[in-house]
Amino acid sequence: MTQTVNIAALLDGSSWSRYQKLVTALAAIAVIFDGFDIQILGFAIPSLIREWHVARSAFAPVLAVGLAGMAVGGPVGGYFGDRFGRRPALIICVAIFGVATIATALVHGFLWLTILRVFTGIGTGGTVPNVSVLTAEFAPLRRRPTAVKLTLVCLPLGGMLGGALAAWVLPRFGWRGLYAVGGGLPLVFALVMLAALPESPRFLARQSERWARLVGLLNRIGHSFPPGTAFEDEAEPGGANRGSLRALFAPGLARETAGLWIAFFFCLGSIYLVFGWLPTMLTVRGLSLATASSGLAIYNFGGVLGILIWAMLLPVLGSRGPLLSGSLAGAASALALLLVPIQAHGDHRLLIACLGINGLLANAVQTSMYALAAHVYPTSIRATGVAYSATIGRIGGLLASLVGAWIIQSGTATYWATLAISMVCAAAGLAWVRSHYPAIGKLEESPRVAATV
Repeated sequence: MTQTVNIAALLDGSSWSRYQKLVTALAAIAVIFDGFDIQILGFAIPSLIREWHVARSAFAPVLAVGLAGMAVGGPVGGYFGDRFGRRPALIICVAIFGVATIATALVHGFLWLTILRVFTGIGTGGTVPNVSVLTAEFAPLRRRPTAVKLTLVCLPLGGMLGGALAAWVLPRFGWRGLYAVGGGLPLVFALVMLAALPESPRFLARQSERWARLVGLLNRIGHSFPPGTAFEDEAEPGGANRGSLRALFAPGLARETAGLWIAFFFCLGSIYLVFGWLPTMLTVRGLSLATASSGLAIYNFGGVLGILIWAMLLPVLGSRGPLLSGSLAGAASALALLLVPIQAHGDHRLLIACLGINGLLANAVQTSMYALAAHVYPTSIRATGVAYSATIGRIGGLLASLVGAWIIQSGTATYWATLAISMVCAAAGLAWVRSHYPAIGKLEESPRVAATV
């Protein structure tokens, strides 16, 4: 009799092997490049304003179309990942934003800057959903929030490293040198992934013609099965709605989807208002380009710390408490910035510290929401569910980019207040979600866990 193995139960009941951690590391490096290329225009805008002799408001449409590209790339990448595999979708997305970024180093006007920003957005938009899903499907259930967050921590880490790199490269090689580096590195890494990155075992389990490949992958993880073993995924009750937007609003998921979309819209809108406009806002107030780039780098560094802290909190406390408290604390930290003076020749340490705290809270909440979305949706629509949530977030970021110049013109008080209001709205969306990830001690007794893994 042919042995049938439930791949979900097998992986969720096993330890987190060295090979699975290697896959997580590869995915994490892809996110570092993604985070850098998302923010690269924000670093370059002050230099472009001086070189091209244009107003800062001229870059609002460029930032917006980049986020529009991300809004397209998210669902397209998610659909591709659900239909054809997480691995090819991720590699193609990284290659797209790498080529588009390095090509931007050659432009001499807004037309090609805008066109290539769209393609950069398409690639970066499709990367994070597929990384989140691939990581979630390789990790055991108990390690899933930690695994997803250890990859997504690299999103602000990429921005932090990008800020440090921009502070060194821009004075020496200009914005073109920054784009050349920002595009060349992910292209090289796409080749590394082509050689070393495996497909998701849960995706392979859904296709009988690829079971032999799955057996080889499981052997590398530490499980031994004879040829001819059959596999199933208990989260696949038919698989008819694979990649379907309608499935996200099926009974039992409609409320979760609505809450996630609200939270993503406002939280990512807040973050992209910082990514796209913080350096410009600070330089307008008289701070140097190096100080402004350092401010964004510290914001991202705070995000790295926050993600690591929340990665420890979520398994112990579950996701509801840390996400709601983090959102409200993020709003409070933005309001605190209203009290910090911005002076061209003053001491900027308090400003930088407050930016780090706000980045800690906002990014911790944002990346935790990717893990939450991966928990809420079943395998057949997981990449699509995560991708559409991220896309709604990109739309929030797009609107923030369009109004960013106006917000800066209205003053720093309007800028910080907008960040605060956005985080309060994100908290409201997270409160609406019912199926939060439970604490470790409640995993076995949670009916939602049994339904999603």
